[in-house]
Amino acid sequence: MGIADQFKDKAQRIADQAKEKAGDKDDTSGRAPDAKDRVSDPKDKAQSARDEMDDHFDS
Repeated sequence: MGIADQFKDKAQRIADQAKEKAGDKDDTSGRAPDAKDRVSDPKDKAQSARDEMDDHFDS
C-alpha cells in the first residue's frame, strides 16, 4: 500500500466519523423541542393559577 492509499484510507475514516457525529446531532436535536415544550411560559403559569383560583372560589 502506497502513501497515497494510506492518506485516502485515513480521509475515509475521518469522513465516516464525521458522518456518525452528524447523525448523533440529528438524534439529539429531536429531543430539544420536547424539553422546551415542558418549560412553560411564566405568564401561562400565572394565568392557569388565576383560572384555578377563580374556579375554586366561584364554586
